[in-house]
Amino acid sequence: MRIGKLLILLVALLVAYGILITVAELPPYGMPDNPVHNQVSERYINEAVEDTGVLNMVTAIVLDYRAYDTMFETIVLFTATLAVVITLKTSKREESGK
Repeated sequence: MRIGKLLILLVALLVAYGILITVAELPPYGMPDNPVHNQVSERYINEAVEDTGVLNMVTAIVLDYRAYDTMFETIVLFTATLAVVITLKTSKREESGK
């Protein structure tokens, strides 16, 4: 029993250490010289029309660059809504005695 608690404590400390190391490596908040984010936004702004053929930049990003992400988010929202509706209908049936 005591070994299990020590193992859990060790794992928790390792996870906390990993999180602290990861946070320490992040660039400072609001730093304009972060090249990774600047390159992506510059590409979206400057080359969205040429890459996608869509004049609206937001539409180009959502429907072309991030189409799979948007599709899976929609599936997750649909599934969650369906689960809520099924749960509510089931609880109404149980209350009415059917």
